[in-house]
Order: sequence, then C-alpha cells, then structure tokens
Amino acid sequence: MPHVITQPCIDVVDKACIEVCPSEAIHLADDTNLPEGERKNMCYINPDECADCGACVDECPVEAIFPEDEVPEQWVEFIELNAKAFA
Repeated sequence: MPHVITQPCIDVVDKACIEVCPSEAIHLADDTNLPEGERKNMCYINPDECADCGACVDECPVEAIFPEDEVPEQWVEFIELNAKAFA
C-alpha cells in the first residue's frame, strides 16, 4: 500500500522526503501530469513507484505523509490527487 502526501505539505515543500525515498517515487508538482490549474504547491507520491518503506514519513517536518489506509478523513481526497498526478 503506497504512502500519500496530504494538505500540510502545501506551500511547505521541504523536499527532505524526496532525498530519502529509495524508489524515487516523490516528485514536485511540476513533475506530475496534473494540469497547471489543478496542481498544488506540494510534493506528490507516485503510488505505482512507492515501495511503502515509510522512510519519508519520519523526514516530513509537517507530518503530511501517511500510509494510504491511515490518511485522516479530512484529507482523504489527497489519495486520489496523488494517484491522478501520475495517471
């Protein structure tokens, strides 16, 4: 099950998660397939590339990264947003 980056990352974009991701599954908004008007200023995890190792979770300074099945209810739309970014 992949991890998901959620709302707290918006406008923070610390990039520490990118540096520790062994599968290189984390990308900046400009490196996604989202149309410019739908992109949020945040990092995104490609669910097909995520190794589900959790290395990114501890590196996130704003606690924005969760396993898909543990995403808080108020941010559940970010599951689809991360997936759509790489569709």
